[in-house]
Amino acid sequence: MNLLVTGTPGVGKTVISKMLAQKFNLKYVNEKDFALKNSIGSFNDENELEIPIKEFERLANEFLKENKNVVFDGHTLCEMKLNVDKVILLRVNPDDLELRLENRGYSTEKCWDNLFCEGIDYCKKHVLKNYSKSKLIEINSNFNEKLTFLELLAKL
Repeated sequence: MNLLVTGTPGVGKTVISKMLAQKFNLKYVNEKDFALKNSIGSFNDENELEIPIKEFERLANEFLKENKNVVFDGHTLCEMKLNVDKVILLRVNPDDLELRLENRGYSTEKCWDNLFCEGIDYCKKHVLKNYSKSKLIEINSNFNEKLTFLELLAKL
């Protein structure tokens, strides 16, 4: 089983992805780590890694051909089409998201950028453009990762 976990930064992708990896004995792959390992992308002026979508998509799909039972975790994964069985889209209430991002030390501008993305369903629109609706599992995340995980397990 190959899974993709995506959503706006701060929704809990990494926590849930690692829980899935442990529960189902999947290899956990973070998009940023994968990009750096494969020398994809470059850092911008804000020291953020900018990933070229098509190149990442090509290399990730090659990786998925050779590796089964993988969970890919990342925000920009919604913008590409990977050979996965399910796409898990995590969502969160904007007020909760703002608090999470502030607690991470995000700048006001970066918080607003991510709140805007969540508010306009950026990731969902891209997921539905790249995957069939039957592959999508949409979960509203909250501050209790265990409850979110149990809800997700019921939908898998």
